[in-house]
Amino acid sequence: MLKLFKKRQNIFIMHMHDQAAATLAGMEALVAYFKDQNPDAAAELTRKEKEADEYRRIMIYELNKTFITPFDREDLFALSRTVDDVLDYAFSTLEEVELLKVTPTSYMQRIAALLRDAANELLMAVDRLEDYPGVANEHAQRAKALENKVEMLYREALAELFDGIEDTKHVMKVFKYREVYRHLSNAADRGDEAANVIASIVMKKG
Repeated sequence: MLKLFKKRQNIFIMHMHDQAAATLAGMEALVAYFKDQNPDAAAELTRKEKEADEYRRIMIYELNKTFITPFDREDLFALSRTVDDVLDYAFSTLEEVELLKVTPTSYMQRIAALLRDAANELLMAVDRLEDYPGVANEHAQRAKALENKVEMLYREALAELFDGIEDTKHVMKVFKYREVYRHLSNAADRGDEAANVIASIVMKKG
């Protein structure tokens, strides 16, 4: 009898949870990769990027075939897109590191850890979006605060990278490492945008 009164799970929240969870797992793999460039961590990040893409395809399919959605259709699409971008930039970071033969720096390791923490906040926000929107917004704001920390580290890393350029070899290092830092910064920017979408959903729901 109790099953008759059990609240039906919001299918869009379920799909967003799956995508955000895969994104968090991917960011954890990036953190692990930056420690020692373990190929297993790289393979895990690649798997999670593909897995998250599949969850996004399913989300878009559901949006296209559902007439009435629990939240604004454009907001759901934007949230899925921005969360997808976070992991895409993590994956492109991995590609750039391997292509350019970059040795991860302490700045990269610290930034990756912050991105992982922000991904966790986004996942918690998604999980609480329907029943506890106020709490979801708190998690979104924490994700934004972490993005600010990433940007501070990004600027520090670039300042150190450009300091005391002496020869062509150093110039080449600057170009390669700056490219990796840029991808990490872009991941943070997309996480910040995802947090803004969550805040917008909460505002409209309230």
